[in-house]
Amino acid sequence: MTSALVIAAPGAPALEADLNAVGITTAAQTQADDLLRSAARCSADLLVAWDPYPAQQLLPALAALQEHLALPVLLFTSDTDATTLAAALRAGVHAYVVNGYAPARLRPLVQLAQARFELDREQRLAHQDLSHRFEERKLVDRAKGILMRSHRIPEDEAFRLLRSASMEGKQRVGLVSRRLIDAARDAEAINRAGQVRMLSQHLVKLYALQCAGVDATEARSALLASTERVVDNLDLLERSLSKPTFGDLLQTLRSIWQQLAPALASTPQTLRLAALDAAAEKLMQSAEQLTTALEAGNAYAGLALVNLAGRQRMLSQRIAKQALLATLLDGTAAQAAAADAVQTIGSFEAAQARLLSSAGSSGPLRDALQRAVVPWQQLLKGLHGAASEAGRRSLFEASESLLEIFDQMTEHCEQAAQVLIGPTVAAPPGE
Repeated sequence: MTSALVIAAPGAPALEADLNAVGITTAAQTQADDLLRSAARCSADLLVAWDPYPAQQLLPALAALQEHLALPVLLFTSDTDATTLAAALRAGVHAYVVNGYAPARLRPLVQLAQARFELDREQRLAHQDLSHRFEERKLVDRAKGILMRSHRIPEDEAFRLLRSASMEGKQRVGLVSRRLIDAARDAEAINRAGQVRMLSQHLVKLYALQCAGVDATEARSALLASTERVVDNLDLLERSLSKPTFGDLLQTLRSIWQQLAPALASTPQTLRLAALDAAAEKLMQSAEQLTTALEAGNAYAGLALVNLAGRQRMLSQRIAKQALLATLLDGTAAQAAAADAVQTIGSFEAAQARLLSSAGSSGPLRDALQRAVVPWQQLLKGLHGAASEAGRRSLFEASESLLEIFDQMTEHCEQAAQVLIGPTVAAPPGE
């Protein structure tokens, strides 16, 4: 039997008795200010209300009801204002009866309200389905673009890969596309945050070379270019990442950079080197926190490889920087830099072994690791002669060569992480 939640303003007819007479039970009687709670408690099939002037209290309550617990609504009123009628329709009233109450009309009017409610529901679901399909189409188009760039394949082949992954995973193609888009976004963000991490060390290395008078013009030019690169990366990260999720980390990173940038722009002086390095260490640690958060925020294991390869380019610059500081600073600061260089070498070589175990027997990753062998050996030799101009120049050249190689390697790992379908690079053991 149909049940009704009833709202009857003072002076209303005997709604409950009249409804019962036509076979509609009264689940509960309530008022506008308690409508949501009453509807949740009684589980009525519809709402029947009588209110001569509903605009002030009843219509806002009905709008809230439709948003949280939609019901068919039959409203009897004395209000002939067309504005109120329009507001009632927006609030979810399905049958609006002006000066037309009669017990004999209750049952057909209830059925009218129920029929219009069902029609509205069907139209709403159809609209939601259409919107969902439209959004899914946009996701698929974006995912196809990623696959086309990563695989260098035509559009139809990219869609075939998406559809194949959808069938194999028993997931909608839109969900597969969303996963691919998320992985692409996070892989790029890890690469960019990793660049800031690396540049924190690269900039101090270049500043130290100017202090030492080695390739000062070239080092100065490279420092200016790297400064612009930091700004570009920070701008991209702030545009692409969620502010509620990563805003605090991005704000900290930007704040540290704004404190460091003026020192880098000043005339290089050895006396300022230790303070500059301390500020750069803060930038590196902040960038490391961001890359860690990004990697943890996406379950795709390939992102760990992007971060690992990106950290290698940072370590290559860190070793060269520490070797220079060990010869340019005095006392305990110099000794600490030399000790840190030894530790960084160990970290670099351990990560190289992990990358090698992930690279397989061939492919771009293994090729890059093989190309890194010669400049790595050159860098180690430069460490022993870091007090001389020739040794410092060797450090500069070797570390720049390693930077180029690991930049390319990280780009490759980023592209591999963007492709959840087809050939991807496995994550390193333990990641």
